[in-house]
Amino acid sequence: MSQISESKSSSSQMSWLYAFWKFSRPHTIIGTSLSVVGLYLIAYSTATENNILSLSFEVALLPSLWQLLGTWIACLCGNIYIVGLNQLEDVAIDRINKPHLPLAAGEFSQRTGQLIVGITGSLALLLAWLMGPFLLGMVGISLAIGTAYSLPPIRLKRFPFWAALCIFSVRGAIVNLGLFLHFDWVLQGSKVIPPSVWALTLFIVVFTFAIAIFKDIPDMEGDRQYQITTFTIALGKERVFNLARWVLTVCYLGMVIAGLWLEAVNSVFLVSTQLGLLGLIWWQSLSVDLQDKKAIAQFYQFIWKLFFLEYLIFPLACLLA
Repeated sequence: MSQISESKSSSSQMSWLYAFWKFSRPHTIIGTSLSVVGLYLIAYSTATENNILSLSFEVALLPSLWQLLGTWIACLCGNIYIVGLNQLEDVAIDRINKPHLPLAAGEFSQRTGQLIVGITGSLALLLAWLMGPFLLGMVGISLAIGTAYSLPPIRLKRFPFWAALCIFSVRGAIVNLGLFLHFDWVLQGSKVIPPSVWALTLFIVVFTFAIAIFKDIPDMEGDRQYQITTFTIALGKERVFNLARWVLTVCYLGMVIAGLWLEAVNSVFLVSTQLGLLGLIWWQSLSVDLQDKKAIAQFYQFIWKLFFLEYLIFPLACLLA
């Protein structure tokens, strides 16, 4: 009897954890994790290039790894706060657009969602405060924008321009510049942003704009029903799809040009990978049926995978320089 009870308890715990994983929006968790690690590696390569770490490698490395862990947890908590708050305010819309999410599916109660959001938001700010001023500024600004994006009466997600601005300003400028300044301050006490980080930040800003406008294509039905104005509703699926594809093209061509003159990167590696990924985007995009919601969603996830990949490619290009 006790074995049956333990089995049910274990199954219940696994179900809760799986629902929590869905609530955290895994693709954003992966993106946040890779951005933290990627910016740490760029800051580390900069410090190594400046010979800051050469005299006391072990002394400098261990504290910075603790900072990396603390920063990662703080950013994950901030991420869950932002996406969780959005779900709390969008339950009715998600029942149409994303019925698999825990609140829309009834796996989590509204109270459970509120507790998760409250705890993770508080932990994000507390950990950031303990880690350092640059991280606290980055997390605080990100949470403030995330709150304004979802929460009435401001609820900026109702307006296409402001919704897109919220997404690419946080994911692009605030996260990249804030994380680099934090790690650079930890590793060498510097407060200078090098050209390589500006190049990555500009790439991510423009790339995230493509994500911001593309993400609403499969959600058109629910957004229209609940009067959420998006670029897709205003311009149509085909125009937004083509716009996103050309924005991504500009991203990769811009990084190719940057790779030719940036001194802190391996130009051959960076240029060849960017051109290869650009070709892959066009090849994949030509087979997308805009009348097939599943095909659109799959291409959207493909775009996120490219986003993840850049946080591996660019730091590697810096380390190989």
